[in-house]
Amino acid sequence: MFKALALGASAICLGRPYVYGLAIAGEHGVREVIQNILGEFDLTMALAGCATLEDVAKAALKRVV
Repeated sequence: MFKALALGASAICLGRPYVYGLAIAGEHGVREVIQNILGEFDLTMALAGCATLEDVAKAALKRVV
């Protein structure tokens, strides 16, 4: 999510993870998957020094060659 937003995305699709949560634990599984993804995003923002979504920019990314 962080990389997509930093590159200019205005929306993010979760793809398969929510389906796995649904298959394993129904609605509760989907909620848990979404909470985990949001938690990881929050941690990534903190590690990148971004306090708000407006702080997420291409400059926060580092190209590794």
